[in-house]
Amino acid sequence: MTGLPLFANDSRALEPLAANMRPDTLDDFFGQDHLLSPGMPLRLAIEQGNLHSFILWGPPGVGKTTLAQIAARSCGAQYLQLSAVLAGVKEIREAVEKAGAARSVGQQSVLFVDEVHRFNKSQQDAFLPHVENGTFIFIGATTENPSFELNAALLSRARVYRLRRLDEHALLALLNRAVKNHYANVQIAVPILEKLVSIADGDGRRALSHLELAVEIAHAAGGDTIDNDVIKELTRSSLRRFDKRGDQFYEQTSALHKAVRGSDPDASLYWLARMLDGGCDPLYLARRIVRIASEDIGNADPRGLDVALNAYNAQERLGSPEGELALAQAVTYLACAAKSNAVYKAFQAAKASVEAYGTLDVPMHLRNAPTQFLREEGYGDQYRYAHDEPNGYAAAENYWPQTMPAQQFYQPVNRGLEIKIAEKLAQLRAMDDAQRLAAQERGEDRK
Repeated sequence: MTGLPLFANDSRALEPLAANMRPDTLDDFFGQDHLLSPGMPLRLAIEQGNLHSFILWGPPGVGKTTLAQIAARSCGAQYLQLSAVLAGVKEIREAVEKAGAARSVGQQSVLFVDEVHRFNKSQQDAFLPHVENGTFIFIGATTENPSFELNAALLSRARVYRLRRLDEHALLALLNRAVKNHYANVQIAVPILEKLVSIADGDGRRALSHLELAVEIAHAAGGDTIDNDVIKELTRSSLRRFDKRGDQFYEQTSALHKAVRGSDPDASLYWLARMLDGGCDPLYLARRIVRIASEDIGNADPRGLDVALNAYNAQERLGSPEGELALAQAVTYLACAAKSNAVYKAFQAAKASVEAYGTLDVPMHLRNAPTQFLREEGYGDQYRYAHDEPNGYAAAENYWPQTMPAQQFYQPVNRGLEIKIAEKLAQLRAMDDAQRLAAQERGEDRK
């Protein structure tokens, strides 16, 4: 935890490049034009020193911490920082005490909480009274969706600003400034800078770290030129952005699922490759692909589930990278297969019906009667064994609880095998109708 000044200019000499390049003003801040262009509310609040509590939501390396520091500096506030990864109740209490002491002498405080989503509900609640009474201005930073990870009470007291990954223009400008200010003697051509931009994947801190490491690799080789060989060495273990538990994870999983559902095998393969490239567990993808086979293909092409399960088994037995080809095969098959969500919708409707009707008794004729006592009690009375009926079907038999009307949850679509299934069900229902009509004519009324 520190107070203003945040740091003196001469204290940065031994810091990593990303920290050394941290801007002090909005004019030197790269990216986030949708929030910080002239006249935008957040920029006006910072420039005028008229701060309010807010949450900065965005991917790593886009300037959340820097923006909080600039905001604190703009209004001459004491700057206090906590990391939700490391801090607990003790640190929160200390921050509140420091803010209270500053307030007693007329100084405002800004409390910045990094990774605020890591705090549990009670820890988040601990900030509320101090935000309300003005002990400090609260600024939180999170890579996760605030609506899922933060308490509603905290969200109601803080405006949410979404920061975007840095575009190529912002990253290139950032690297050019770093080269000009810190590596004037290093030779690096524009195409090489553009490669650094590409592997940074929208992360400014990552871009600067890669530049710093590239310079070190070049110097270790006895030169001052960053060329393709240096970049190749640098990117040997580099992965695209992929947070295995955060928004990136769920967004890319959603994209894969929707591409398969939308019958686009090429986009499906792209998202599969993106997730594997980012380090996603292939077995997680295999489980998801099995789910897709039931949810979006279903009985329109029952072979899809077999293909998905075989891919899962192949991945489990072979591991990576050999098993990943089976996942790709399954994804392309499912993307090209006939689609039906009829089973998914039917199952959801059945669950809703169970909840609506509660626990109903099994009709006596459907109960098993393994003992003489149960047979005497009427278990299994009048049950019609389908195999003994014409066409192997007990027309008009009732398989529902007595107090519950029959339902039709499953509605096959007019695609794939479900065309045949729909025809078969129509034939069976016609037989039911004929049997009921005949029973009525005979004066029978068995439900």
